[in-house]
Amino acid sequence: MATNPPSGAAAGPCRRTVIASGVVGMTATALPAAALDAAQPMPGAKPTTMPVTLKVNGKSGTLDLDTRTTLLDALREHWKLTGTKKGCDHGQCGACTVLVNGTRINSCLSLAVQHQGDEITTIEGLGSPDKLHPMQAAFVKHDGYQCGYCTPGQICSAVGVLDEIKRGIPSHAQADVAARPAVTNDEMRERMSGNICRCGAYSNILEAMTDVAGAKA
Repeated sequence: MATNPPSGAAAGPCRRTVIASGVVGMTATALPAAALDAAQPMPGAKPTTMPVTLKVNGKSGTLDLDTRTTLLDALREHWKLTGTKKGCDHGQCGACTVLVNGTRINSCLSLAVQHQGDEITTIEGLGSPDKLHPMQAAFVKHDGYQCGYCTPGQICSAVGVLDEIKRGIPSHAQADVAARPAVTNDEMRERMSGNICRCGAYSNILEAMTDVAGAKA
């Protein structure tokens, strides 16, 4: 039967405290001294920066950027072009899609320093409220957006997809990759599969693309 500690005596450490202390001690002794030193931030250390000249939506500008800055963060935080969205930040949702030299890319996976002098087009560069790009107008016409968060990336990707098909770039949807691709439902769905729409407006997006391509869905 359990008994209480004598009056005035301090209670000993509980079993959980003993185990936790032992684990912490073992972990500390297992780490080499160099690793422990590396874990400590260096006082006054500054990130490595370099001047990067980007041409965004037809305008050139030079920024002194941390070399680890992604193209997405350069566009949003430095160029203040917030139309390009940060979704997963892992290249899995397509919300950050932009066109670089006419080719669509996930800007969250690309460093800004890689794009010195490249032609970069964001959603702001495709059209304006007074003069919409045909794909933007088609998205409005066919209600290809709902919450709108993924829409900039969807539109940039859709423009890139139709250009890929026009240039004859093959995809996994083709039975014969040596043949010229056609504007079909399967072809466009396969190519747009990297752009996720949380609201599920996929059929409307497909209708907008089909309208711009002048094909039958």
